[in-house]
Amino acid sequence: MMKDLKSFIKMVLVLVVPIALQNLINVGVTAADVLMLGKVSEEVLSGASLGGQVQFIMTLIYFGLTSGASVLVAQYWGKKDIVTIEKVLAISIRISFGVAVLFTVITFAFPEPIMKLLSSNAQVVEEGVKYLRIVCFSYIFTGLTMVYLNILRSVENVVISTFVYLISLIINIIGNALLIFGMAGFPKMGIQGAAIATLFARICEFVMVVYYDRRRNKIFKFKLSMLFESDKALTQDFIKFSMPVVINELMWGSGVAVVAAIIGQMGSAASAANSIAQVVRQLAMVLSLGVASAAAIIIGKTIGEGKLKAAKAYADRLVIISIITGVLGSAVVMTARPAALATMTLSDSAAVNLSAMMFVMSYFVIGQAYNTTMVVGIFRAGGDTKFGLLIDVGFMWCVSIAFGAIGAFVLGWSVPVVYMILLSDEIIKLPFTTKRYLSGKWLRDVTR
Repeated sequence: MMKDLKSFIKMVLVLVVPIALQNLINVGVTAADVLMLGKVSEEVLSGASLGGQVQFIMTLIYFGLTSGASVLVAQYWGKKDIVTIEKVLAISIRISFGVAVLFTVITFAFPEPIMKLLSSNAQVVEEGVKYLRIVCFSYIFTGLTMVYLNILRSVENVVISTFVYLISLIINIIGNALLIFGMAGFPKMGIQGAAIATLFARICEFVMVVYYDRRRNKIFKFKLSMLFESDKALTQDFIKFSMPVVINELMWGSGVAVVAAIIGQMGSAASAANSIAQVVRQLAMVLSLGVASAAAIIIGKTIGEGKLKAAKAYADRLVIISIITGVLGSAVVMTARPAALATMTLSDSAAVNLSAMMFVMSYFVIGQAYNTTMVVGIFRAGGDTKFGLLIDVGFMWCVSIAFGAIGAFVLGWSVPVVYMILLSDEIIKLPFTTKRYLSGKWLRDVTR
């Protein structure tokens, strides 16, 4: 028993540590923009943060695609069926490229209407438009890179993602410093400099991924001819498991954007505070998201191997780990609270809002850690993607956003109270995800 536990912990750590580092690096990219742009002005910070909601929604579509694909990839990896994994990769890339082109065209053509949906502040809208017109050209590179690396993750190759995103982070930070503030003889470009630095970093990520695929990847290879091959049965499976996840992530991501928009409509002080709070939230969830991703890989592979009892035993342990990482995330929030208030240049109103937001988040992240491991990790590993769609979308849109909007725009409640309502869904979901887990309906082999 002890030997089995040690083996399990080692298996989890091998996956969680690189994935958590990758999540931390991704937070670092956002934090670099927030810290540097926050030194310019609240309006510039809010413009970039709200403009970034477009890419956030697009990224969640990619995440939905690859999460749905990982249901198949992880289980076929358990069967060592590389040919089918390559076909799933091709389907994912085909769809992600189309999504990226669509987002790029719409964002470049209509940046001002997009920003006006997110903020009523004319200066914030103006800064956001500058940002979107440049950063939209990074969307295609982001999509292709993310899909490829997430498929690699599903076959237990997680180190390359960490390396690629670490190099990208370094490039982004250096680019920000040079172009936002005009260091080392470069022009002082403000928010446009941040957008250019982001675009260049995404191009570098894509180049590294292409090199890795051509020279280093020993598991599978991407070939252009794969894009034109058709497998009707596999495509049906892909749609069956991916589409609920894509819709789930899209609706959830849209919900997060709506939350940001509701707060944005309450003033630039509220929007600036939320921009910083979101970074802290992402930082607090680094380990928990790593556990959820590891759960999807471990349980999916184990189910694919036909070891259903072992998959259930692993899931039980991962649930306990998710609670532990949630508590650690809460501690991160409370530790970061005084540091953020002391470091950022904020108005008195923004500082009060930020302090209240981070208190709310300190208990919210525990619920999110638990629910994410359940829905994104355990349930999806067994192909139970429709339940996640129903519970995530239902509680977010019909409860937290609906009542939050009423509180903000009808009843005129304060920013902290509205924020608490907007983040209430993860707490309300807890008994429902627990009941689904105990039912065992998620434990299925979905391979052919």
